[in-house]
Amino acid sequence: MSQELGALPSHVQSQLLSPGRLKALGELDALGHAADRDLDRLTRLAADALGAPMGLLCVVGETDERFASVHGLGGQGRPLGLGAFTLTESAPCLVLPDTAADARFSDAMRGPARFFAGTPVFVHGEKLGVLCVMDHGPRTDFDATLCHRLVDLAGVAGSLLELKREAAVRARMASDLMREKWRHALTLEAGKVGSWVFNLLTGMVSGNDMLRQMYGLPAEGPIRIDDLLAATEPADAEAFMASLRESTAQQADFAAEFRVVSGRRLSARGRVYERDEVGRPRVMMGITIDMTEAREAAEHTRHLLLELNHRVKNTLAMTQSIARQTLRQKPDPQDFIDSFSGRIRTLAEAHALLADRDWAGIGLLDLVQSQVAPYALSVGDRLVVAGADTQLPPDHALGLGIILHELASNAARYGALSGPNGRVVLSWTISDTLLSLDWVESGGPAVSGTPNIGLGARLIHRSLDKIIASQVQLDFLPGGVEAHIRLPLD
Repeated sequence: MSQELGALPSHVQSQLLSPGRLKALGELDALGHAADRDLDRLTRLAADALGAPMGLLCVVGETDERFASVHGLGGQGRPLGLGAFTLTESAPCLVLPDTAADARFSDAMRGPARFFAGTPVFVHGEKLGVLCVMDHGPRTDFDATLCHRLVDLAGVAGSLLELKREAAVRARMASDLMREKWRHALTLEAGKVGSWVFNLLTGMVSGNDMLRQMYGLPAEGPIRIDDLLAATEPADAEAFMASLRESTAQQADFAAEFRVVSGRRLSARGRVYERDEVGRPRVMMGITIDMTEAREAAEHTRHLLLELNHRVKNTLAMTQSIARQTLRQKPDPQDFIDSFSGRIRTLAEAHALLADRDWAGIGLLDLVQSQVAPYALSVGDRLVVAGADTQLPPDHALGLGIILHELASNAARYGALSGPNGRVVLSWTISDTLLSLDWVESGGPAVSGTPNIGLGARLIHRSLDKIIASQVQLDFLPGGVEAHIRLPLD
C-alpha cells in the first residue's frame, strides 16, 4: 500500500479498494490516457457555468488521481487527496471554501486550489472519478444551485465516459475480429480450402475466393446453389444433391466427393448450424477441398507399386537365369563371383536410375554413361559416342543396359579396349519410333570365332526378348566385334 493511501482514513481506503470499483477501473483503462476534446469541452463548460477559473475531471485510482481533462491548470495527476475524499462524501458535493484551512490536505494534494467543489462521477454504477471546479482564492458563494449544476454535469461526464469506453471496446473487438478474419482467410488460402455458408431457404451461398476459383466462378457477384450445380459434372450433380437432401433429412453431417467441369475433383463437408423453431434446417456451413493433386498422387503411387512389383518379378527371373548360365560357364567359385557380380551390378545401376525417375524411363546418354563409360576411363579417349539423347522405357532400359554392359566388359577383357590401340564407336539414330544403335570395335586383337564370350553372346541376344520387334545382330569380324541393335520405342 502506498504512503498516500496509507495516510487516508480507513473509510476512504475501503471505498477506493472495493472490488467492484477496482474491476470498473480496469475496464475504464480501455480509453487510454490520450487527450479527449469532448471531455475538455465538458470541463470548460463546468468551470464557466460555475464561475471558476479552473475545472478538472479526474479518475481516482488506487494510488493517485489521473487527470482525464483539465481547464485552467496543468499537470497529469496528483497524489490521492481531494478526489478520494470526494468519493466518500455523503453530501452531493464536497465543498471546501478554503483548502489551506483543512488539515487533511498537504500542499501536494490540493495543488493550486484554495477553493474546491467536487462531486463523484459514476461509471456503470461505480464511483470512478470526480468532476470539480477550483479557484486560486477562498470562496463562500457556492450554494445548492451551483452544486446541482455540478452534479448534472458530472452525470453527463459519466454517461460520456461509458459511451467512450463501450466504443473503445467495440473498436478493439472489431480490430481483433478483423485480424482473426484475415488470419482465418490466409489459413484457408494457404491450405487451398474453400469455405461456404449455404442458406437452405433462399438457395444463396456465401463463399470465399478459393471456393469461387475451385468452381471457376466470377470473382464478384452472388452465388446460388444452382451456380455450383451448373459447374459440377452432370453425372455427379445428382449424387451431390442426394447427399445434401439425406444430410438435412437425417440431421447428419453432409459429405460428398464430385468432379467439376474443369476436371478437378472436390470434396465437400458441411453441417447445419441453424434451424427454425420446429427444427427444420435453415443454414449449413462447411468447407470444400480440392482433392485433385492428392488423388493423382495416390493413383501415381499405385501405378508405381504395380510397376515395381512387375519389375521385381522380371528382375528376379532375369537374375536366376543369369546365375544359372554363369554357373554353367564359370564353375570355378571365384570366376563365378566375378562374372555374376558384374552382371548383377548392371541390373542394380539400371534399377537405381529408374527409381530416381519414378520408373518413368532413362535417358540413353545416362544409360551409356553408367554401363559403358567406366570401362573406357582407364584407356584414354578411345570411346566415341555419337547420337541425340532420347528417353527409354523401363523394359528397354533394362534390356539395353545388359547388352551395353556385356559389350563393354568383353571389349575391356578381350576386344578393342584390352590393348593400347583399340577403339570403340557407339552411335545411334532415331527414325520415327525406331532406335538404330551400332557398336563397332577396331584396332584391337584379331577376332576368331566367338572366343570366351559364349554366355555374353547369349545374354546379348536374349536381353530384348520381351520387347516386340526388337533385333540384335552380333558379328565377330576379324577387325573387331560389331553389334547392330534395332529397338522400337513405342
